[in-house]
Amino acid sequence: MQARVLHRDGLMLVIDKPAGLPVHRGPKGGANLEASFDGLRFGLPRPPVLAHRLDKDTSGCLVLGRHRKATASLGLLFKHGKVGKTYWAVVEGGPSEDEGTIDMPLGRLNAERGWWQKPDPEGQKAITTWKVLGRGDGLAWLALEPVTGRTHQLRVHTSAKGWPIVGDNIYGNGPRFGEPILHLHSREIVIPISKNKEPVRVTAPAPEHMRERLRKCGWNGE
Repeated sequence: MQARVLHRDGLMLVIDKPAGLPVHRGPKGGANLEASFDGLRFGLPRPPVLAHRLDKDTSGCLVLGRHRKATASLGLLFKHGKVGKTYWAVVEGGPSEDEGTIDMPLGRLNAERGWWQKPDPEGQKAITTWKVLGRGDGLAWLALEPVTGRTHQLRVHTSAKGWPIVGDNIYGNGPRFGEPILHLHSREIVIPISKNKEPVRVTAPAPEHMRERLRKCGWNGE
């Protein structure tokens, strides 16, 4: 996991989370990201702690606090929407325009499905801005910025607009098992952690499983 550290300072780490690995240990146990945090102490007495979370199948920038005070500060920044987040997604079809905003409240699908969400006029406010970065082969490569941070927000919003994320096996047409896996990647995160310093800006490289379709949409490999 040390090889996946994108940024390290006295307050936090940003790691490049692999797709397919849950951040927490689930009720059934199994592999999870937190199990490897002890190897990310880098001399501190305690392992780092998650400052936010990403879905199991989402890859990219994940922020960890290195001690309690830092984790509390980071938690407040995330809670109050002060952290800038840009995700890359490859979607089926794609919007006819080149950029826009989705303002669509979300609510729980039902009690049995736990975290699953649906568009719900009575639900929680959910806003996503998006921009097309490229198109090709019936696909579109989008930069998505969640203004709010609802569970599965980007996945539900793109699906509800008629352009589900490639590999989404809940809200799109992805297979239950196997390829393609979810094409959603936390590309960049901007964290204003220190009042008198520039925000920390961290970028995660495009993951292997998304590269073929990104290239079809005009991605140049950077």
